[in-house]
Amino acid sequence: MRRLNRHTARIASVIPFRRPVSGQSSSPATGTQTTAGDQDTSQLRVTTGPRLLDRVRAAIRLRHLSVRTEEAYVGWIRRFILFNGKRHPDDMGEQEVSTFLSALATERRVAASTQNQALAAILFLYHDVLGRNLDWLRDLVHAKRSERIPVVLTRAETACVLARMDGVEKLCAGLLYGSGLRLLEALRLRVKDVDFGGQQLVIREGKGNKDRVTLLPKSLEAPLRAHLELVRAQHQTDLVRGAAGCVELPYALRLKYPTASREWPWQWVFPATRQYVDRSTGERRRHHLHETVIQRAVRRAAIAAGIPKRISPHTLRHSFATHLLESGSDIRTIQQLLGHKDVATTMIYTHVLSRGPLGVQSPLDRPP
Repeated sequence: MRRLNRHTARIASVIPFRRPVSGQSSSPATGTQTTAGDQDTSQLRVTTGPRLLDRVRAAIRLRHLSVRTEEAYVGWIRRFILFNGKRHPDDMGEQEVSTFLSALATERRVAASTQNQALAAILFLYHDVLGRNLDWLRDLVHAKRSERIPVVLTRAETACVLARMDGVEKLCAGLLYGSGLRLLEALRLRVKDVDFGGQQLVIREGKGNKDRVTLLPKSLEAPLRAHLELVRAQHQTDLVRGAAGCVELPYALRLKYPTASREWPWQWVFPATRQYVDRSTGERRRHHLHETVIQRAVRRAAIAAGIPKRISPHTLRHSFATHLLESGSDIRTIQQLLGHKDVATTMIYTHVLSRGPLGVQSPLDRPP
């Protein structure tokens, strides 16, 4: 639950909880009423049935959206309601939605992607939860996202960064660069998803809830095997203790296969060092490694390597795609390896070629 709390905390930090209402005292730090806490929306009910936010959660889970999407949508809907003085969404319309989105852009200066996420949450509320097909919902304009060129490392810079990492962090970073994985895709790998024979990784429920297959670097086979032996030993120790050895299973697999959560194929490739107790079952479980572990390790390595670029784990994925493109790999193949829905997304990596931007030589470098 720690990961989710951090995620929702980031959302909470970008907007005031509510629009100031005359006659109400507010905290200067947060803009919230001093007399009402986080339970402001906890009693918000429709005329009959469960609480509104519980209905939102149920609708999200029915559609098998991710846990992060659920937390983000619920967070935005809660703040939309509080921003408008705790009025029920049925009593609000285009003006309230537009004012809320405008406040995000003008007062809080959030990124376009953040503003669009808030709009998506509100659209989901009205269309999928309240069942209101309103024309003005379709007419709301999405914020235009800035087109940013991704930060890419050279091959030498990549080698320098990886050389300054060790242990689990280095192995995970190696998969980000060597297989083109997103950070959470790497951390959510299970033992059964590693195919040494086929020299490939199966990415389950990647972005867009899609599965795909990508390559497993031959240079990582030996260290990955050695790492999995250590993970297996840890798992066996957990099982011997009797009250651990379980992992979370997707959807209803726990009901269909009650013992699967303790079986070796379902264990995380990168398990966390600490266990936690699942509140719904009381089981002691081991989650996968938290993403901040890898994020900090990559940043430390980049600083130690003296690389002035702003580097994150996702930079390694960008570098994977760019270096494949430089070596002559087909753009469609790269698209499949990355799991991009549209090849236009992959085409952004064509900005980096071996002879400078667009392959053009500067006139200053030409002899007279």
